[in-house]
Amino acid sequence: MSQHDGPDAVELEVFRHLFTALAEEMGAALKRASFSPNIKERRDYSCALFNPSGEAVSLGDHMPVHLGAMPMSVTSALEELGAIAPGDIICLNDPFRGGTHLPDITLISSVHDPDGSLMGYVASRAHHSDVGGSTPGSMPLAREIFEEGVRIPPIRLYREGVRNEEVWALLLANVRTPVERAGDLDAQVAALHTGATRLLEIAERRGTSQTLAAMDALIAYADRLVEAGLDLIPDGVYEGADILEDDGFGSGPIPIQARLVLEGSRLRIDFEGTSPQVPGGVNAVAAITSSATRYVVRCVVEALLGEPLPAGGGSMSAVSLDLPERSVVNAALPASVAAGNVETSQRITDVLFRAFGVALPELIPALSQGTMNNTTVGGIDPRTGEPFAYYETVGGGMGAGPTGEGLSGVHVHMSNSLNTPVEALEHAYPFRITQYGIRRGSGGAGRHRGGDGLRRDLQVMGPARVALLCERRERGPAGAQGGEDGATGENVLIRDGEERALRGKDTFWVEAGDIVSIRSPGGGGWGHTTD
Repeated sequence: MSQHDGPDAVELEVFRHLFTALAEEMGAALKRASFSPNIKERRDYSCALFNPSGEAVSLGDHMPVHLGAMPMSVTSALEELGAIAPGDIICLNDPFRGGTHLPDITLISSVHDPDGSLMGYVASRAHHSDVGGSTPGSMPLAREIFEEGVRIPPIRLYREGVRNEEVWALLLANVRTPVERAGDLDAQVAALHTGATRLLEIAERRGTSQTLAAMDALIAYADRLVEAGLDLIPDGVYEGADILEDDGFGSGPIPIQARLVLEGSRLRIDFEGTSPQVPGGVNAVAAITSSATRYVVRCVVEALLGEPLPAGGGSMSAVSLDLPERSVVNAALPASVAAGNVETSQRITDVLFRAFGVALPELIPALSQGTMNNTTVGGIDPRTGEPFAYYETVGGGMGAGPTGEGLSGVHVHMSNSLNTPVEALEHAYPFRITQYGIRRGSGGAGRHRGGDGLRRDLQVMGPARVALLCERRERGPAGAQGGEDGATGENVLIRDGEERALRGKDTFWVEAGDIVSIRSPGGGGWGHTTD
């Protein structure tokens, strides 16, 4: 490749794999160095590479709900702080500045070659098990964001390679588990160093100008693939709708509606008719809606083309969004947003798939569990006398599709995490897992059966505060093409052998010996059952 020519097809594919490996290695470094089980075991993190303009070049195969929103974090940091100098590390979690919800802290640094030329940016985002707020785990029932934890606008955590100790102390003073938070933040810094090192190695071997040209070429290539995929969908207007059951404060059902307008290789998505923002934390900021949209469009395009997009997914310039102001898909201050990231993102995904299902009925699967079954527990560990904060999402049933049954007991769509292994959980926290298994028969029947949900029973060894943020407790995930709905989920408190039903969104105290039982929904079935 000459200095002035763009990469040919073979060279572009080589760069594609180099950039993908870079983001994946960043994630591996973050996982290895982290302190908390939520990051080390569940892999609730994401890493990415951006070009000098802040466009995503490569997104690691991590959390979809993070990845689609991370470009907005980079854009916000650049707009508010200007140039990011060598050695600077920007820290932010503000949902109204490109963040998702407060536990997701993003670190961003720039990468410069030895001549000082800007090569791009690397970013790492991780879900921290506590960032303050009214309940341990920072996923409370809250009426405004100020109850949910410490809110960090784009600030310089490091300046020219030197950590800002005052900012560091301020952040750690506002969390319940400062040692764990410090370890996880340091792990995110390590991920940035890994990404920068690899990018400089690529540039040294293949040239700075060639590397930069390949970044732009990959984005343009992904955009062409998106346009080609959209062009395969019949022109028309397609609508989808669904509801969030409640916000924990009596608001519900909460409608979400999407109208897809397809014209050739262009797609406009209008969310008119969606509920205004509500008191409880199911409000999603624009970054979340954008992230869910990118994910769904990518899934549909890749299925139609039969090949994956480059890891960055392109700029999605062929897709435009119309988001009503101050709605549950475009919330504004002081809205609480903790569940918008985890629950509303899943419902936006469901709504968009339902709309695409009108256009492509033989391609789109039934709905999956549609919730992350968020469980947070915190208190004082009776074994050590130190505070602890536990956070976990629980897998469930995947919707069946035209080609086969749904998987059972997995995280789906906007969640790509794992479970916390029983051994790791019981080692790190004052818990015992008394039951953990598949909810047999909870998947919807059909020509292809939906995947089954899970049951996970967690017994506490001492007094603790519990917060639950769950959906699909009143109506199960819908089947498709004649398939039956999946079973609803359940939250149950077991005390002295007696079961008491809990709300989908609830906050309560438990005593030693109490069991919190999370029973996740099954996925919808696909197709009419055949005799």
